[in-house]
Amino acid sequence: MSKNERSNNLIPEFGVRHGARSGHEPEMGVVLRSKVWLEKDGKLFMGWGRVTLLERIDKLGSISAAARSMKLAYRNAWLWVEAMNRLAATPLVVKSIGGRRGGNTHLTDEGRRIVKEYLEKRTQIRDILNQ
Repeated sequence: MSKNERSNNLIPEFGVRHGARSGHEPEMGVVLRSKVWLEKDGKLFMGWGRVTLLERIDKLGSISAAARSMKLAYRNAWLWVEAMNRLAATPLVVKSIGGRRGGNTHLTDEGRRIVKEYLEKRTQIRDILNQ
């Protein structure tokens, strides 16, 4: 084993796996990466975590179930939903309370449109970077 190979083995990774978190497979070598988010009036409106939360709310019908699936505190998920609803022209998430089986939560048509638009823009930017 050469000195260079030994020194590469000694570099700690600290458990960081960026590829797993950001939705893509890790690539060898130096790779250009970016983060994409939307702001409205200087406030965070939409990013990868919020889109993931919205998709899971739509699938699971519950903020708490979506938060659990992401290992996210319910309070943080709730605050994200409240912030997105406040910044959007119309609510992205609607909550209904009560009933025999409890309430449920779902995305509005506007919520689904915003998620789709964000994912399309993110893909376009990633495609530009990978050219």
